[in-house]
Amino acid sequence: MKGIRSGAKVLGQHVFGGPFSFPLMVVKRDALEHNIATMAAFTRDHGMLFAPHAKTHMSPEIAGMQLDAGAWGMTVATPSQAMIVRGFGVSRIIVANQVVDPAGLDWAAAELAADPSFEFLSFVDSRAGVDLLAKHAGARPFRVLVEMGHEGGRAGCRTFQDLLDLADHVRQVEGVEPAGVAGYEGSLKTAQDVRKYLAILQNAAEHLRAPILSVGGSQWFDVIGRELVTTQAQVILRSGAYVSHDDGYYRERTPFNRIQGSLEPAFEIWAHVLSTPEPGLAIVGMGKRDAPFDEGLPIPRREGLTVVRMQDQHTIVRGSLEVGELVAFGISHPCTAFDKWRVLPLVDADYTVVGTINTHF
Repeated sequence: MKGIRSGAKVLGQHVFGGPFSFPLMVVKRDALEHNIATMAAFTRDHGMLFAPHAKTHMSPEIAGMQLDAGAWGMTVATPSQAMIVRGFGVSRIIVANQVVDPAGLDWAAAELAADPSFEFLSFVDSRAGVDLLAKHAGARPFRVLVEMGHEGGRAGCRTFQDLLDLADHVRQVEGVEPAGVAGYEGSLKTAQDVRKYLAILQNAAEHLRAPILSVGGSQWFDVIGRELVTTQAQVILRSGAYVSHDDGYYRERTPFNRIQGSLEPAFEIWAHVLSTPEPGLAIVGMGKRDAPFDEGLPIPRREGLTVVRMQDQHTIVRGSLEVGELVAFGISHPCTAFDKWRVLPLVDADYTVVGTINTHF
């Protein structure tokens, strides 16, 4: 249990004096609750359902908070994540990929047969994928969202006609049932490109008379809220990284830089200075195993400090520091922060532990 001594009682303990070792990543309760409430209000005010992406956190505590705030269901990326989230008690799950894993499909078919109230949606973008679903279908058909992609993007049909042809194939295959259209706009670079892509999705949903249109990243949901307001389909948003936000990648890209409202960084990682081998150079005791580095390096919370690079267990920092000091850092990209920790202290404003966030990666 990294950062917490095994068997230690942490509730009510102070981070800087309790049974904690460092480096230690903490989650700030006020920021977490603010972010969840903010996105719940945004989706509600724009007439959208919300299935936040659980792959960000894979935490039963956070999933419960999101559902309590009004989330319709949860999104995952893989069948194994679906199994875990189902274990959290989630009754509506979207797998935002084409599912081809036989064991995962057999599990989903068994869950659908065992619980008539369980809703399970997945993406399809090929006839081969649809046929594979049909092969593993059980008592209830697999409900699918036909995925529309874009050039240079990830999965999804590349032309409008391909999507229409695939939707027609879905209607003809026993064991598979059309539920709507899906897409992912998060990899597009400009609002103009997002608008063009959303127009294609909306046209597809209206052409197919689809009951569901699902989209969602954490960079363009403001454009989604404006552009899809007139669609006849029920829009289901899948944003995930908003829940903890960050001090780097999403701080720069959040739609709340363009619209009223805000998200707050909920993560903070504390680590000791281990060495100051040269003037103005410090070696801090955290590394790539403790903090994300794929979408930017950690951000020092003290002015005058700069992170130069990270190694497995060390971070090289320029600035004036002393051996033994505890230094706070924000992070960039929450999706690769949560998965580095199995238990995270949930702290109040004065760093007293008020709960724990457990992750299941």
